[in-house]
Amino acid sequence: MKKIILPLVAISLLMACRNENKDKKVAHVITAENDTLTYRYDSVKVVSNNLVKPGVNSEADTANAVVKYPVFDNDSLNHYIKKQVFDYFGKDEHPTAYEDVASSFIRGYNDFYMENPGTAQWWYLLIDIKVMRQLHNYIALKYIHSDYAGGAHGNTSISYINYNPKTNQPIVLDSLILPNKKADLLKLAEGIFRKNEHMSATEPLDKRYFFTNGKFSLPAAFYVSDKGLTFLYNPYEIKAYAEGTTELVIPFAALGDIAKPQTILTPIE
Repeated sequence: MKKIILPLVAISLLMACRNENKDKKVAHVITAENDTLTYRYDSVKVVSNNLVKPGVNSEADTANAVVKYPVFDNDSLNHYIKKQVFDYFGKDEHPTAYEDVASSFIRGYNDFYMENPGTAQWWYLLIDIKVMRQLHNYIALKYIHSDYAGGAHGNTSISYINYNPKTNQPIVLDSLILPNKKADLLKLAEGIFRKNEHMSATEPLDKRYFFTNGKFSLPAAFYVSDKGLTFLYNPYEIKAYAEGTTELVIPFAALGDIAKPQTILTPIE
């Protein structure tokens, strides 16, 4: 069975009892205002019965998988969020619920445990989706995917889900930027990046960063914050793992001639 193993950062190991292998759900309701959607948070948890390093009171560390996610008063949005999670599976997997994601990961660990009885290695999976910003025509979600399934350390991958609940369509960068202004956006972003990193306009990028051929590029992860168009480079993307993530914010005021009119990039007067 194909295991879910993605680049992600180590998280605290959850404690589990020998007989605990049930999905757990928790939820609380958040009431939104100003023509925005009401949502609540829910979660599922699956724990392996295979124990690692047994301790007192029959408790021990073991593999666990947790998926945390918002549930909106919008079925199309909920379906789209699920699709982003399910897309982490390979073509041979066909999840229909978040429980399938967590259970598949634990089955992978159990297979590993059977092949390596008495192993001291434990795995974890954490998928955590949080609401970052919500307007009447825009919802931004931060999608954190963390796991460990062997190796020197766990890893983390952060992405953003950008969605228009009025049209029930995802929002992509091309829908926000004028077609003939993409080069201008890149130049503007590089200037801000160099300033943030205390670099001159001519200092080569390939001496300190992992940009392909030493040429500046924007990451895929972005959302529109209350400060402007915000990009995020994940660990390993342009810097060493130990340096973590790098955020790049392009203020609304700087996007005046670059952004398409009447979009969420248009400053609110």
